[in-house]
Amino acid sequence: MNANREDIEELIYDSCMALDQSDYDAYMDLCSPDFSYKLSAYSPEVKQEMTWLDHNRDEIEHLFHTLPKHNSDRNPLTRNAVVYRVKVDENHKRADVVSSFQIFKTALNGGHSELFAVGKYFDTVSLEGGKPALVNRHVKLDTRDLGWGYHVPF
Repeated sequence: MNANREDIEELIYDSCMALDQSDYDAYMDLCSPDFSYKLSAYSPEVKQEMTWLDHNRDEIEHLFHTLPKHNSDRNPLTRNAVVYRVKVDENHKRADVVSSFQIFKTALNGGHSELFAVGKYFDTVSLEGGKPALVNRHVKLDTRDLGWGYHVPF
């Protein structure tokens, strides 16, 4: 596949829309068979990165299937991502992508929205086959206070 920045950007945006709609099958369709997902945040108190979630594809799919059993905050989240950089490696048929995101939480009654989280996606995208696919997503949060009950990946 010839690397096309627009196709890679669309992959990132489609991943956000799928999660916004709680369409976890659509999200997983955007991921390669060897997909991995990591969620971390830097702690100035301990002066190191904290890993909050580190899952392979099977573990992420299991998390999605068990979400209805979790005692979770059901207020919907809306992800607003901006792709900063796409660095294509044609030899390895991969791209490294850095995106910034803001996530907004809206009350179920639609009456109030607030900024919930800010961070960056560090994605590795496969360019093999007919379309780009997420191989690795490392979510680095700037926000560390998320309240209770969010089990949905960002």
